[in-house]
Amino acid sequence: MSKSTDTSYNMVYMNEDEEFIDSELPAVVRNGEDFLFSDDFIPFPEGSSLIYLPGRLPLASFEGEIQTVESPDETIYPLSALLPAGYTRLFLPAYETTPNASTLPLFGYTAVAIKDGEFFVAAKKTDNPTKWNPLNYPQEKLSSGILKLQKRLPDNRLVEHLANCALEYQCLTASNIFLHRWEGGIPTSPSCNAKCLGCISLQESECCPSPQSRITFKPTPKEIADLAIYHLESNKEPIVSFGQGCEGEPLLATDTIAKAIKLIRQKTQNGIINMNTNGFSKDRLLKLREAGLDSIRISMISNIDKTYNTYHNPQGYRLGDIQEAGRALKQAGLFISLNLLTIPGLNDTPSELKAWEDLLSEGWVDLVQIRNLNIDPDWFFERLKPKEKGLGIPHFVAALSKYTDIGNFSHYNL
Repeated sequence: MSKSTDTSYNMVYMNEDEEFIDSELPAVVRNGEDFLFSDDFIPFPEGSSLIYLPGRLPLASFEGEIQTVESPDETIYPLSALLPAGYTRLFLPAYETTPNASTLPLFGYTAVAIKDGEFFVAAKKTDNPTKWNPLNYPQEKLSSGILKLQKRLPDNRLVEHLANCALEYQCLTASNIFLHRWEGGIPTSPSCNAKCLGCISLQESECCPSPQSRITFKPTPKEIADLAIYHLESNKEPIVSFGQGCEGEPLLATDTIAKAIKLIRQKTQNGIINMNTNGFSKDRLLKLREAGLDSIRISMISNIDKTYNTYHNPQGYRLGDIQEAGRALKQAGLFISLNLLTIPGLNDTPSELKAWEDLLSEGWVDLVQIRNLNIDPDWFFERLKPKEKGLGIPHFVAALSKYTDIGNFSHYNL
């Protein structure tokens, strides 16, 4: 265990009466399997939330030593913050998991502390969150937008699917379709060729439950195109994106999407057509580029084979295929982002960071979008088992920013 240093940030916990209690003990944070002290806290951002962690006990400092905090009179719970979009998590919450504790659901657990009666989070603002602030998604306009599109496209199955995503799961890219602005998601593929540990639309029963359901049908090119054309008619920076959280891998629907893109571009040249993908096939992506695809965002947790394979569990492709695709697509003129799945204590280890620097130095990545990985930290690190200590997410972000732009959202310069 690490030694304490003087800090004005205290550990805060919740009691059985759901009251938040300032422990008046120095707060501890977690980076991978390492527990430490940090002053990398910012005031609780608008849109953040606090949750308690059942089956776990908080950690704090007693006279310079990190120890478990317990109460003889009541059950107490450690707290975690869930960050709004536009903020990068710097540290995980510090706690001890008790025997038989259940696996935590798929959220982005972030260390939280209290100071002078105010909450703070271990995070850094790394992008402008305006377009992704749930407060900017008025429900009254959403409902009317759904009714409008249902009347316009009464037989389009995607409209009904996305209406459920917007209302049931508060999906912002689905909501944007009905609000007729910004980046709108259009799911296309019910199947996937990876079995990621942190998949948000499909999980094995013994793992953490998925927070949303995957699309169960294959939309036609016309269904896709009709919806996309409607969205791209907007004058509010319209983007249509294939590859949403409620689907599998869109490249498995390449022929359908290519036909849809051709239909779209026959009607309008407005806006941007994007794909969020694992990037497994250079040839499929080049086919889509020829049809009119403007940009892609490739999801990766690592540029090291072992780490990549353990987390993503690719079926029939390898990390080298993604690297090959990136180089070819850059030559073909695509704007390429990385959706870099990030958790403190993995990506910031020296070997992982070096591998990212090797990739970015090739020059085919236009933007790195940091994505806070939603997963139970204990469950995750039991499987990934990094052998090095992390250098810290602040160090990691600063190192990557020497090679390309860093943010959390899509920023296109086409």
